[in-house]
Amino acid sequence: MHFILFDGDRRESLLPLTYTRPVADIRTGILTLREKWEKRLDSPVGVLTEGYLQKKFPLVSGTDNFLIKGSLLADEDLAKAVLQLEMGEGLFSEDQLLACRIPNTEGFKPTDSFNRVDYGKSYGEICHTWDIFSLNGEAMETDFQMLTAGRKSAPISETNKVSHPNRIFLEAGAEVEHAVLNASSGPIYIGANALVMEGCLIRGGFALGDHGVVKMGAKIYGPTTAGPYCKIGGEINNSVLFGYSNKGHDGFLGNAVLGEWCNLGADTNNSNLKNNYAKVRLWNYASGRFDQTGLQFCGLVMGDHSKSAINTMFNTGTVVGVNCNIFASGFPRNFIPSFCWGGTSGFSTYLPEKAFEAARVAMQRRGVAFTAEDEALMLEVFEISKTYRKT
Repeated sequence: MHFILFDGDRRESLLPLTYTRPVADIRTGILTLREKWEKRLDSPVGVLTEGYLQKKFPLVSGTDNFLIKGSLLADEDLAKAVLQLEMGEGLFSEDQLLACRIPNTEGFKPTDSFNRVDYGKSYGEICHTWDIFSLNGEAMETDFQMLTAGRKSAPISETNKVSHPNRIFLEAGAEVEHAVLNASSGPIYIGANALVMEGCLIRGGFALGDHGVVKMGAKIYGPTTAGPYCKIGGEINNSVLFGYSNKGHDGFLGNAVLGEWCNLGADTNNSNLKNNYAKVRLWNYASGRFDQTGLQFCGLVMGDHSKSAINTMFNTGTVVGVNCNIFASGFPRNFIPSFCWGGTSGFSTYLPEKAFEAARVAMQRRGVAFTAEDEALMLEVFEISKTYRKT
């Protein structure tokens, strides 16, 4: 049997984050969507995604394949329903195909005909970029229970001020000293070999991935997630950083999502609330316009490898594409396409060869290679996204 997560109809609404990854590799809570399914199914899970992404994320299939919509949040009931499917059956919620079991993935489309099985229970799904932080608390609670059930936390040092220690879990090698850990509002999970420096104020829910760092004096409000190898500091509220990204200095990040390999310069701030308290509109690639989120608090969505200079300001509801370099005073516009370089005075095209130079150095510092495969993927993103650049 092979379990495969397909992108489905949410991919375009999840750009720019899905320019560089399958939908299944979006992180919310502690784990990525793929990792949640792997835990639930106790099996490796592959992906069926865009052709240019499939080269980096290869598909492994056979003659017995369970295809699952990649934007779904795995839960016990949904996993059980998937496993009960017979060959040729499709699991549906109204008109939405949630999963199917087929002998051949070639030419698969969610609109194919299946023997219908109705799923009558509720389920979670990441439909829009803002769902990643909006559903982060709920996803974190579920992940925390799944990851810690029947296990014992590494010891929590007595130098820390702790509230609700039964809701705090440290993996092996995690180092936390002289910090305030308050899990009254949500769990706190510290990954393997992660570091929380002295003087940090952390109010759960909070998840720090393996080898992550919270720098001295940070103020973290949950539900917030910093993925593996992230470095964070300053003030952060209800935000998700996928992995290998830095928000290591003073400045505010709130109701935000950062992809991988992002870097926010010192005193970078984003607004997450309009001064007239109106609901926030956010750029949606699927509709080609600024759509109503229905949220009063909505800050920044930033694609992989994008960076801001010191003292950069982002207005409420800003979307930044992949490989952008943003600087200069004042608020840049609310939608910055991929491969843009500039700020309030305007943008020019950030040429791939220059962007790749920065990516190589940034990744090399973390012991990760920028491969020919990465370069080919990014060149594809450069071409796909050129329609949004006016330079």
